[in-house]
Amino acid sequence: MQQEYLIEEYDELDPDTWDELENEEDSAFIASVVRQGEKPEDCEASLDELERLADTAGITILGRYSQKRAQPERSTYFGKGFLEEISTKMVQAGANLLIINDELSPMQARNIEKTHQIKVIDRTEVILTIFHRHAKTKEAKLQVRLAELQYQLPRLKRLWGHFDKERGSVRSAGGSATRGMGEKQIEIDKRLIRENIRKITKTIDQITKHKETQRKQRDKSKKICLVGYTNAGKSTLFNCLTDAGVLVEDRLFATLDSTSRQLKLSTGSPAVISDTVGFISNLPHHLVASFRATLMEAVDADLLLHTVDIADPRHDYYISQVNDVLKSIGAENIPQLLVLNKSDLVDTRLQSMLQRHYEDSIAISAANGDGIDQLLSKIESMLMDNRRFRLILPYAQTALVSRLHDIAIIEEEDYLEDGIHLKVVVPAMDAHLVQDFVVDNATGENS
Repeated sequence: MQQEYLIEEYDELDPDTWDELENEEDSAFIASVVRQGEKPEDCEASLDELERLADTAGITILGRYSQKRAQPERSTYFGKGFLEEISTKMVQAGANLLIINDELSPMQARNIEKTHQIKVIDRTEVILTIFHRHAKTKEAKLQVRLAELQYQLPRLKRLWGHFDKERGSVRSAGGSATRGMGEKQIEIDKRLIRENIRKITKTIDQITKHKETQRKQRDKSKKICLVGYTNAGKSTLFNCLTDAGVLVEDRLFATLDSTSRQLKLSTGSPAVISDTVGFISNLPHHLVASFRATLMEAVDADLLLHTVDIADPRHDYYISQVNDVLKSIGAENIPQLLVLNKSDLVDTRLQSMLQRHYEDSIAISAANGDGIDQLLSKIESMLMDNRRFRLILPYAQTALVSRLHDIAIIEEEDYLEDGIHLKVVVPAMDAHLVQDFVVDNATGENS
């Protein structure tokens, strides 16, 4: 109830404002810069992804272009001749929108539109449009709204510049220049946006704290979190493991809200599994930051199921992108199991090679259930493989003692002159926390 109250308190923030900025056009060209050292095939794959993003946003792509440059042009991103050619071809094809496969600076977007009369948006704006449409719960809408406002704030001049252009410059009777209506409106809007950002950030902070309190009050259920590149099949796997009936679409960012369910293990030990928003390459930092309340599920997990579309030729690149995001949110040290999904779409020889390449991975097909039993067995092994240790901790490590009370079974605990003496049963995946304080292995075997 408290969380709902926090969210409803800011319902007046007008979550539909972004509709005004969503694409009015339904056809576009996409374009990118091929930087020095970048492989052309990687550029084409990235444009393929942008085209899928555009499709999810309801935009039809009529053409795609790229320009080789050491770095994007500072003022217009592309070179003048390239933009003139694009402008002509867009008119010929009937495309009225240019989508650039990068995040444009406000200056670059303004200059392209002013000089070449091209309506332009960037990759981030396409992603925000998709987020806006797919956010279902009030919490997700709040997080998306924060990302939208942070994106809009430095771009207000571009949005309001048409007022002064249409009316001409306004001068006082004495002939001195005065500020135009657009400039005054920019100041008003900046103040309003900053206030809304402050309110939403405060609300999300409160939600985050509330979730942390809830987690501390939960029982000692093991927490598993599904992570992976968008469209890797996480929601299909989630449904396969839990019969949750979560929406599954062959579109990017079909899942924005985290969903949690009980996972039944053969040992009878309690476990909770959560599905999360998919990751994507070149995801701006402020988007990741806006979704920190949702991504906390990954940070708090005992085990991450890193789901990969193994049939995608760029799977190795996607794995690295997901690991980069995990690092950015502080989840890089959480134990991880690589799940090679869609293995039914590759031949058995390649599947065997991939499993050898990715040590300790599990090949499955969430769509038809292949490998699910082996996956569950591996999950149980990683979560429940307990080790018994005798430890001596210095008194400076009282925080670790408190942590062990949460994650381990404390069989003996004595506070002696030389330190805190413990006999503990620790899950194998958490053994690294105590390895510097082990006196001996209490039994020499797993418990």
